[in-house]
Amino acid sequence: MMIDPKTPPQGTLRDWVEMRAIAGGAGFTFPEGAPDLTWEELRDTAKAIAENLTSRGVKAGESVAIVMPNGRDALNCLFGVLYGGFRATMINLVAGTDAISYALDHSDARFAFVGAAQQALFDGAAGSENIQVVDPNQRAGAAVDLHKVTQQSHALLMYTSGTTGRPKGVVHTQSSLLAGGWTTAVAHQLSNQDRGFCVLPIYHINGLCVSVMSSLVSGGSLAMCSKFSASTFWANVGQSQATWFSVVPTIISHLLHSDTEPDNETRSRLRFGRSASAPLSPDVHRAFEARFDVPIIETMGLTETAAQILSNPMPPGERKIGSPGISFGNEVSVLNTDLAEAARGQEGELAVRGPNVLLEYLKNEEATSSTFTPDGWMRTGDLARQDEDGYVFITGRLKELIIKGGENIAPREIDDALYSHPDVIEAAAFARPCKVYGERVEAAVALKEGSSLNEEALTEICISVVGKFKAPDKVHLMDELPKGPSGKVQRLKLAEMT
Repeated sequence: MMIDPKTPPQGTLRDWVEMRAIAGGAGFTFPEGAPDLTWEELRDTAKAIAENLTSRGVKAGESVAIVMPNGRDALNCLFGVLYGGFRATMINLVAGTDAISYALDHSDARFAFVGAAQQALFDGAAGSENIQVVDPNQRAGAAVDLHKVTQQSHALLMYTSGTTGRPKGVVHTQSSLLAGGWTTAVAHQLSNQDRGFCVLPIYHINGLCVSVMSSLVSGGSLAMCSKFSASTFWANVGQSQATWFSVVPTIISHLLHSDTEPDNETRSRLRFGRSASAPLSPDVHRAFEARFDVPIIETMGLTETAAQILSNPMPPGERKIGSPGISFGNEVSVLNTDLAEAARGQEGELAVRGPNVLLEYLKNEEATSSTFTPDGWMRTGDLARQDEDGYVFITGRLKELIIKGGENIAPREIDDALYSHPDVIEAAAFARPCKVYGERVEAAVALKEGSSLNEEALTEICISVVGKFKAPDKVHLMDELPKGPSGKVQRLKLAEMT
């Protein structure tokens, strides 16, 4: 089962874990101090966890909640659930008690793995008293026959952030979860000689599929930290001897404004850094590469597509600043309002079709049906255009568009104008109800420490770039903008907070 750039991975996650264990190798390292986890040890532990869950009567495809931060224990539990043919239900640790309560209830989880530091969080969730916490070190008392697992067996349940209404439970199969790792491995030409560096939480699709699943599929290894820290990032990248890393635009911006640098050995070892989960400002992109001499590959993915759908090609292929690239392993199309393919250069809704697309939204036939077109395209909700070379340029989110006086304004236009000033670390434009125009433009900005920039100066920057009509009527200065589990700014929350 070698990587074929044209054919998605065959078999199940159990098959792939077994194959990696037989081949041997490092698997996972932990710069913060935990012992290394080899593929063979991971297989043995995963199998033991799977047998224990099976002996407790957990049914094939049944949800098992994982309430843990990044680390050795979380990986063992994740692969134990997947190996056993159960549905790994990743609980977002920063989602808030209501969202966690909803996920535990909606998923019908009867069993959970809970980190020691997360016990109080779990206990505070409604209905947690009805869920049995399992010790990952406990073993089945007798020999157990594991459930049969197929490529179409449920493997992952991950809840969307729920910016509008209740979160939706995205269901991935064994096949689509593997395909999520495969699209990353193919786009970035990963091999068993590569070592990734993961600071994004694996309860988010980027951390789980881009980092963990691509390492499984490629046969490489992964260094994992509990969370991102600007002060230790480069030291940990160097210590772990990583050849690539995956982060989000806010992390890139924070690294750019930090006073730490990679040493020359680390720079020369790094093949690339990867940006995803939100558009990367072209000014931040260029400034990062100029300072650190590490190429940044901008990409795009969704929870519903097991992460990556688009990526810029690896050097020496053409990278287009401001674009998340072209499709790898799946098809993308820009659809007009009648769901037909739009002409090149014309704006429409980005759609995707391929082996990494979700099976369904759990218990939500209406949402599942409305997400897919009659000919099988999954609608992403992103506005985009495609150039003559097939590169996609994201122009906004349908739900985030600001409609001022009947004119559509993409918040990213204002974001990029604000990011053009080197003192801006985080920026996001958003809509505010207005009696005259229906909606008006406002923005929130976090500045580097000691900056003398004020609201008036930031507004003038926007006027000079996008014009007075699109420029924000008010700029709110904040210490930090609200972010989701991956570090992506939660634009729709800003109107409530300012």
